[in-house]
Formats: sequence, C-alpha cells, structure tokens
Amino acid sequence: MRVEDIPRPRPGRGEALVQVAAVGVCHTDLHVIKGEVAFPAPGVLGHEISGHVEEIGEGVDGLAVGDRVVGAFIMPCGQCPSCLGGRDNLCTPFFEQNRLRGNLFDGTSRLARADGSRLSMYSMAGLAEYAVVPVTGLALLPPGLPLEESAILGCAAFTAYGAVSRPQGGLAGRTVAVVAVGGVGSSIVQFARHLGASTIIAVDVDDEKLAAVRELGADVTVNGRTEDVREAVLEATGGAGAQVVFEVIGRPETVELGVSLLSEGGQLVVVGIAAGAATAAIPITSMVRRALTITGSYGARTRRDLPEVIRLADEGAFDVRRAVTRRFSLDEAPMAYELLDAGQIKGRAIVVVDAR
Repeated sequence: MRVEDIPRPRPGRGEALVQVAAVGVCHTDLHVIKGEVAFPAPGVLGHEISGHVEEIGEGVDGLAVGDRVVGAFIMPCGQCPSCLGGRDNLCTPFFEQNRLRGNLFDGTSRLARADGSRLSMYSMAGLAEYAVVPVTGLALLPPGLPLEESAILGCAAFTAYGAVSRPQGGLAGRTVAVVAVGGVGSSIVQFARHLGASTIIAVDVDDEKLAAVRELGADVTVNGRTEDVREAVLEATGGAGAQVVFEVIGRPETVELGVSLLSEGGQLVVVGIAAGAATAAIPITSMVRRALTITGSYGARTRRDLPEVIRLADEGAFDVRRAVTRRFSLDEAPMAYELLDAGQIKGRAIVVVDAR
C-alpha cells in the first residue's frame, strides 16, 4: 500500500460523491493486500465509510449536498433478481462488476491516476478523501451519532447484524459462542447481548481482545492458546455445548472448532472470509445424527438492514464509540493493516481522513 494523489472522481447517474470522514480497517481488505482474495490491482481499498455528501449525480432522490451518510460495503444494483427479491447481499452485478473487476455497475471505475491509467475500486474505494458510492449503498446518519466512529456501521456492525439474523429461532434465551472477536466478532457480541442471548462465550487467542469484549457483553472468555476451548464451552453451557456458534475469522481450523462446540441441533454461522480456496473438514455422520446446521452469512441486506443498524446504534444497542479502539491518519493506513495482520488491533480501528 502507498498513498498517492489522484484526480478527484465524479459521480455518475444514481451515485453520490462522499467526502470521506473515516473508513474502517477490515480483515477483508487485508486478504486483498496479501493476495488471498483475487482482485485486479492496482486499486483503492476501503469498504466501510462515513462522511458528507459532496456532489450528487443524475437521477438521485432523497439525498442532499451536506448530508451525513454511512456507506455499506455491499452496494446493491437494486434491479437484478436477487435485489428485487430483497436479497441485496446476493446482488449479481455487485459481485461480477465490483468484486471481480473493480468496477461500478456500468462496467467502469470512477478512479484513475493523473496519467489516465485506471484504478480498481474495492466497494466504494473508501481509503481516500473522496469516494463515489451508488446511492443504494448509502444511508443517512442521524445527528446523535459521531461521524467518524460511525464508519464501522457499514461493515463491522452491518456484517454482524446480518449474522445474528441467520440463526433459526433467533438468539433470545440461547447460548452463543463467538470464535474470533475482532471488529465483526465483537460487534456480534454487542448484538447478541441486545437480542437477549442467555450466555455469550467469546473465544480468541488474545487476552486484550477478550478483556475488551467482556466490557461489550461477553459472559465467558476463552483463550484458545492456553485453554481447551471445547471443554470451556461445555463447562459454560452445563455440558450441552453452544446452541449457536459464530465463526468470524475464516480459517479451516476455526470452522472445524465451531462445529465441535455445537449442542444437539445447534447452528454454526460462518462469517469469516477465507484465504484462497480454503476448505474445512466436517464430520458428516456427526452432523447428520446431531441435526446440526451450517449457514454462511455475507453482510446483510443493504437497503433494509443498514438503516436498521444505524437506528439500533442511535438507540444505544450498538456502541460505536466503544467499538472503535484505534485511529490512524490516511498516511498511516499501511501501518494500520500491518498491525492488523500482526493481530495487534483489538476491536475495530478506523482511518480518519482529513481532506487537504
């Protein structure tokens, strides 16, 4: 990663130019940096932002210059069969154009270097002073929420909200284990507490992260480096195992661990993005006999769920101020991802952008 000056982008039809206040530091960007997730370089990363609307493209209603907004990493086209069916998180053009090609929906990027050479966009390419965002990926931010910290509502909280919506029967009164409590995992803890989970068990290999997540609502913390995780979960659940397990790091060994922590009839929700074509070994007979369920969860439904995530944060169900643990300047963004790769960031860090 390096910081460059490039021409300021302009929004097209159905898009807005956002002056970025802050952008979250996420593991998914780190996968791209390390080449573990394919993406056409060179490009600009950063996929959860907050800021002010600076300019509006043609055909945009409901937004005005100066509005405070949050941008979600899933920017739905609003027109494909998945979007029309309310499944924004499965938007075909978003994956085909943005995730595979680094474009917006017209098949082009809004970014280029001074010499005219193209730059790819990862979501809205928010690690910048300005970002072009399809308005389907934006939601208004109420005045009671802090502008910079609210950037994390567009991925960390948004992804967590989508994950806690997956379990059959909800979370109220149920035992929950969260494997890996970084930005998304700690957000799941907050939402699980709000939704009435009876016991929340946080699993990680970092004592600082575990201490921080206790303050956010975890009842039991387990360090996987020094403790037998399965034994600790069985002890915390009276020998039954967790009814719902969230796996939030995307590694084969933690997916397999998640399955081993389930109670009879339990559900594993896999949230973490894996490196490359990684696979996990699942004991088939045990899964069948014990009626276990494994569910993937990618983000949430942007147009419906992002406003709900913001509403919950505004009402205090999700504390953005406590969730953000470190701040970096735009020039320090490369260092932020180096520290994230080294496991030295607990919770969620943000890059605070000051337009020059």
